[in-house]
Amino acid sequence: MCVDPFTRKDWYDIKAPSMFEVRQVGKTLVNRTQGLRNANDSLSGRVIETSLGDLNKDESRSFRKIQLKVDEIQGKNCLTNFYGMDMTSDKLRSMVKKWQTLIEAFVDIKTTDGYLVRLFTISFTARRRNQLKKTTYAQSAQVRQIRKKMFDIMTEEAAACDLKELVNKVTSTASASAQDSIAVRIEKACQGIYPLQNTYIRKVKILKAPKFDVSALLALHGGSSAGEEVGSKVPKGEFKEPAILDSV
Repeated sequence: MCVDPFTRKDWYDIKAPSMFEVRQVGKTLVNRTQGLRNANDSLSGRVIETSLGDLNKDESRSFRKIQLKVDEIQGKNCLTNFYGMDMTSDKLRSMVKKWQTLIEAFVDIKTTDGYLVRLFTISFTARRRNQLKKTTYAQSAQVRQIRKKMFDIMTEEAAACDLKELVNKVTSTASASAQDSIAVRIEKACQGIYPLQNTYIRKVKILKAPKFDVSALLALHGGSSAGEEVGSKVPKGEFKEPAILDSV
């Protein structure tokens, strides 16, 4: 007789950190605890990929993919933390065109709370106002200058904040084309070297995380039990000792 494997599995809720609007990301399956095999061990470390458009209820930012890693299990809730960000391939391919220069840069930065993060940025040269020339190629010296500006701005923006603030910066909407605040600053700073367009923080990778701290994760989820029901405080004078039983 064939037994349905789903009868020995349980559903768990995936909870996103408080830096995102939508906290309930989805559900995940795991085999029930049996013998030496613990369900929590199977769930811990799972990486979930979801769209930023779904997490922040904003379709204009759906080209960003957010990775969340399960760090703690509380009851039927999987508490996650930010694990990385990427860009969808269709968005990248829509920006790559002929007659322009593509400029990329990456830098490793340590945040104030101990995360070693690698930021990747991408940008393209733009046409000047009243330009008649067909192409917008930047000279190699100009590319080096732009790349140096990218390094400096990314280091300055990321080194002075913790992971939560950094995620808010790279997922923010600072322009009509859903550019992040760091990319908008890079574009403004490079105007004098060569006009830029379609500048984005393309990717974020967490290279090294600090030692796991449960209290820091719970603070990131905005509470002690991340959405679970908690008892209310009993005012003074209302508590009464239960009567002693004659027999048990």
